[in-house]
Amino acid sequence: MIKRYSLLCVLFIFLTGTIFAQNDTITALVGGTLIDGYGGAPIKNSVVIIKGEKIIATGTMGEVDIPKDAKIISTEGMSVLPGLWDMHVHTMINGHADYAYWDREYPPLLEDVIMPSSAEQLLMAGVTSARDLGAPLEESIAVRDAINNGEKPGATLYVSGPFIQHKPYPGTEAFRWGVAGPEDGRKKIRKLAKAGVDCIKLIDQDQMTMEELKAIVDEAHKHNLKVVAHGHRPEEIRRGLLADVDCFEHTGLSSAPEYPEDIMEMIRERTAQMNKGPLYWCPTVEGLYNYEYTRDNKEKLDGDSWHRGLPDSVIVDIKKSIEHPDRLPYFQLTPVRKPTLERKIKQLRDAGVVLLVGTDSGIPMKFHSQSTWNELDVWVNEFGMDPMYAIRGATYWPSLWMGKADEVGTITPGKYADIIAVKGDVLRYISLLQDVDMVIKHGKRYK
Repeated sequence: MIKRYSLLCVLFIFLTGTIFAQNDTITALVGGTLIDGYGGAPIKNSVVIIKGEKIIATGTMGEVDIPKDAKIISTEGMSVLPGLWDMHVHTMINGHADYAYWDREYPPLLEDVIMPSSAEQLLMAGVTSARDLGAPLEESIAVRDAINNGEKPGATLYVSGPFIQHKPYPGTEAFRWGVAGPEDGRKKIRKLAKAGVDCIKLIDQDQMTMEELKAIVDEAHKHNLKVVAHGHRPEEIRRGLLADVDCFEHTGLSSAPEYPEDIMEMIRERTAQMNKGPLYWCPTVEGLYNYEYTRDNKEKLDGDSWHRGLPDSVIVDIKKSIEHPDRLPYFQLTPVRKPTLERKIKQLRDAGVVLLVGTDSGIPMKFHSQSTWNELDVWVNEFGMDPMYAIRGATYWPSLWMGKADEVGTITPGKYADIIAVKGDVLRYISLLQDVDMVIKHGKRYK
């Protein structure tokens, strides 16, 4: 018995020592152009020193001492930047065009196959953090925790669990929770808070009473949970502003050419309240903006990056559902909506709103391996936004919104080493992000 105990002790010490040794590994990224996330001028000939999971030094060659035992990775000719965030993903879906069918057939695979696959695809695309908005509660928590514990590879997920709305759509009760009165709303928020969600996803708030809506937002804030709300319809936005939600989603109002002036006045009044901090909006435009191109250039769907982690049967099923992109009911009004998107984005920016990069990834024909860089591309190359603004909308600002700015979001000593790199100048060619060359998350190199 004593001998066996001694052997176990030796094994424990060996394994523990191995873990500590791995955590003490020093890596130096040397030579690239560093975009640290703060918005200042890029740092040429940069050096980033990583020890274990954390960044311990940044600067330039000749300025930063590189430890003799460091593993040196050359980033010459590359842009080095913080790992991207996607602030609106749906890991429970992956591009399939028939929601009713998917919701009926795939729940048994969500926790072990679909959601982990989505999270890994995001990571391999350079998205090291993502806000997952709307999925069954237990599965959301389980997949998030498995990734955080190192059991599965994937983007760090911040999950809302189920949608909160007036009444769930038939067949969606597992991930859409209805609210019947203010106290019921509070009760459901308390249940989500106890389960450990990271934020609250609210939709169809224009169908609730103001008492219900205020109870939901108030209860969420009591539990230090921020509230994300749809902005598809005018009254959703008006009521959301009155209830003090923390972030709006989508560039809505269907084919209306712009947001009504009374809404813009409410937004300007809110952005003027410095004591409340920024008003955030996640417009999710690329799925709409790129639909016609995808419809007419189906080769875009043929790449296999979105196959990662999925069994052949699921891949075939998804392919079959999007075989005729021109026939999908989901997108029939999109050609009319597309011309309104740039105008609405400009209205929001002119009113002082802070835009966050998010994609609605997982909707029909929109895969987690592709969506985020497409969103950035539309912002920069179609809407004329400054590339640095767009990158900060996918790095610095999301980390601040999630309350994680002291851990991630910028390349700063003391923060986790969530870092990506691409060959070339990403500030001139934002589309370089479609093929990220290096992905490091919490100090571990995945690509």
